[in-house]
Amino acid sequence: MQTVRLTTTQAIVRWMIAQSTLLSDGTQASLFPGIFAIFGHGNVTCLGHALEQAGDDLPTWRGQNEQGMALAAVAYNKAQKGRQIMAATSSVGPGATNMVTAAAVASANRLPLLLFSGDSFVSRIPDPVLQQVEQFHAPTITVNDSFKAVTTFWDRITHPAQVVQSLPAAVSRMLDPATRGPAFIGLPQDIQGEAFDYPERFFEPTVHEVPRPRPDVSEIVEAARLINGAQKPLIIAGGGVHYSVAEAQLRDFASKRGIPVVETVAGKSSFLGDDPSYIGPIGVTGCTAANDLAAEADVVIAVGCRLQDFTTGSWTLFANENTVFVNINTTRFDAIKHRSVPVVGDARETIHELQGLTTDYAAPSSWTKLAAEKKAGFGDYLDLIGGAPAEGEPLSYAQVVRAVNDLATENDICLAAAGGFPGEVNNGWWAKGIGTFDCEYGFSCMGYEIAGGWGASMAQQARGHEGDVFVFVGDGSYLMMNSDIYSSVLTGHKMIVLMCDNGGYAVINRLQTGQGGEPFNNLLSDTRRGGPAADDLVRVDFAAHARAMGANAENVSTIAELKAAVERARSADRTTVIVSEVDPYTWTEGGSFWEVGVPEVSVKQSVLDARAGMDKGKSDQRVGW
Repeated sequence: MQTVRLTTTQAIVRWMIAQSTLLSDGTQASLFPGIFAIFGHGNVTCLGHALEQAGDDLPTWRGQNEQGMALAAVAYNKAQKGRQIMAATSSVGPGATNMVTAAAVASANRLPLLLFSGDSFVSRIPDPVLQQVEQFHAPTITVNDSFKAVTTFWDRITHPAQVVQSLPAAVSRMLDPATRGPAFIGLPQDIQGEAFDYPERFFEPTVHEVPRPRPDVSEIVEAARLINGAQKPLIIAGGGVHYSVAEAQLRDFASKRGIPVVETVAGKSSFLGDDPSYIGPIGVTGCTAANDLAAEADVVIAVGCRLQDFTTGSWTLFANENTVFVNINTTRFDAIKHRSVPVVGDARETIHELQGLTTDYAAPSSWTKLAAEKKAGFGDYLDLIGGAPAEGEPLSYAQVVRAVNDLATENDICLAAAGGFPGEVNNGWWAKGIGTFDCEYGFSCMGYEIAGGWGASMAQQARGHEGDVFVFVGDGSYLMMNSDIYSSVLTGHKMIVLMCDNGGYAVINRLQTGQGGEPFNNLLSDTRRGGPAADDLVRVDFAAHARAMGANAENVSTIAELKAAVERARSADRTTVIVSEVDPYTWTEGGSFWEVGVPEVSVKQSVLDARAGMDKGKSDQRVGW
């Protein structure tokens, strides 16, 4: 057997370079297109040296914060439908724990992400080392064990030979649709530098293809039977539609049978906004049109959905007691939720098989007509709230979204995350291109927006797609994580950031006051203050801040100014941040019931009233139907 002597980290890097993947369009590309890295004493001397030697074969990109660069990797991997895996590495200690949040984002969204972190010495002779958190009862535990709760694969390399088994196992978990999620590999500092005689065949070029499991015959037959008997069928398109690249098949299936389609946040842009089959977004951040249909539907076909509470209205949305769920998912854990009739299989292949078993089916014309009427009413509402504000009034989120959407092309990406924007873009952004929407709402991670925009822009360039990445972010998320504006300028990955300043965490203020509470600690005006801000609230000059990081930036206050700024940003050679003040009390209405905890005992009658309303809403929950 031919061998080559390499250190542990040299072997890891060489193996990563040898891996290729088939993209969704059938072309071949590197499985690992690059790695984000912030170096420290736990990864710079060994892994850093190996990456430096790799050069362009495994490009290394430097972020400004470990969480941010790992979030950028998540956005890149999402844009590539989970078929490429951007990795990230940190040193031991706080650099590692910074990445835990990003791992949770990938885990909640069922997305691949490969993370390497330095670790303490296996020999323990130097212990305790810098940044080591000691456990008195268990010396093998390090901060890297915290990744176990948020990864689909976890390993710590304690001998150089272990990478021969560990790396292929990690990739298998990350690419399998049934187990897809983040993988973590801890690299103790002494083991990183140790050498081993690796078999050369371990480094032979390998091409990976995401498997497409076919559904069980009995499950697909039962699903077809239910669909063929449906009087009020409804399709929910989830994120799995994108990862399966099943958009075209689902559109064909729905249109030929007259079945209306609604989308989750993760599934948005499976259909174009003007597609006759598409009705709108469903759930808490959804619209009345979609939710009204859900309340009447007798057969709900969920495709690639986790059926989280924002989709189901905390399971109050489906008011028809006879509603049956047909749940198409690659993971049985998801497919059987809430007594669904499971169809475990790839979305594209499952829909293809359902085509042949439901050839003669057509939804009643009265149901299709009702869906079209509901959609038209939703469109009228968006037209009403999306126009320019009255003179002297501030902009609203809905108006900002509408203005940018009007200028968008089929190649532009809309990206958002936590706060008030998910509900606004989910409703107000009507997709002009398939797969052009990324709103991180699986983990609802503040700070994803700008880091994710950086990663999405990287993916756009890698695919050779013309078009811009529009990042919608509030002032709260901006202040939490903004340094990747500089990263995007430094690396040449342009994005257009729409920064809307509503004076704090306005959407949580809305939730707080909407459940009977007093405004407290959310809006800046309701926050404990001292010093120069005590009497005269100090506000951030966001445009100046963005310019300090090398971006173009400007303030706008009208729709006309906003659209002109967007056009300037399109022609710019770098990231542009467009700042506007928006009304903290104006929101897109619609949505559905959402269960949150409300005090059962309070001195405030408004809280007791809110608790009574919550209890009444919970009485409509679907439990074990």
